[in-house]
Amino acid sequence: MTLTHVRIGVFIPSGAQTLDVATVDVLGVMSKEYLSMLGMVPAHICALAPSVSILFITTPTQGPEIPLTSNMTIKATHSYEDAAVAPGQLDIVVVPGPDPAQTFEEGGLKWLKAQFETPGVDILSVCTGIYICGAAGILEGKKASGPRGLQNDLVKKFPGVQLVGEKYRWIQDGNLWSSGGVTNGNDLMAAYARACRRWAQPIAEMGSMLTDVGDRGQIYGESPNRYVLTVMWTIIKAWFSSAPKEKTV
Repeated sequence: MTLTHVRIGVFIPSGAQTLDVATVDVLGVMSKEYLSMLGMVPAHICALAPSVSILFITTPTQGPEIPLTSNMTIKATHSYEDAAVAPGQLDIVVVPGPDPAQTFEEGGLKWLKAQFETPGVDILSVCTGIYICGAAGILEGKKASGPRGLQNDLVKKFPGVQLVGEKYRWIQDGNLWSSGGVTNGNDLMAAYARACRRWAQPIAEMGSMLTDVGDRGQIYGESPNRYVLTVMWTIIKAWFSSAPKEKTV
């Protein structure tokens, strides 16, 4: 059953990849507000779309300004302590990827776990957002994706999770959805909108078309070994092209 209002919280404890954060716009485009603004979508189709509220949530210690990569900064709308984003107030929590070496505030991790345990709430982890989910204890016994190049590190840190990120761009296990690196989050958002029934199917398809995402397969087109070899070859080529060249007399 589609909803008339979808409430999305983007949880960024202390910083994140800009492209990971931006992926929430795939869902934002599927809103009544956005489609009505375009002017070319008939009113009866716009009426199928829910209103969408997107809230940006951080920790009290971070303060309202949240640093992102590429020298970007966004302003938080809420702290996780605010009643407006308490468990039961949100439908979806998006977790963009931070620096995986970061440590995370215990209060924020408890908040995320409480959201995960609230009936009807879906957690959408993008890229290294899986590290926050793991630290919150919500990966235990779950299938999860995550960045292809970090699968071994994730196995060491969170041995209770069944990692499938070497093969899958995104995966669902119950109310936990997780994706591979960076723009794989766009594929996740499109797949989620098509499957979750919060959006009417025509709206999910239109939003995916307008953002030009969701056409890549769930399974990567190349094997993990080929992916690693491609990365290594790219590094080798970069090394040779940047190596100092001997001067000729």
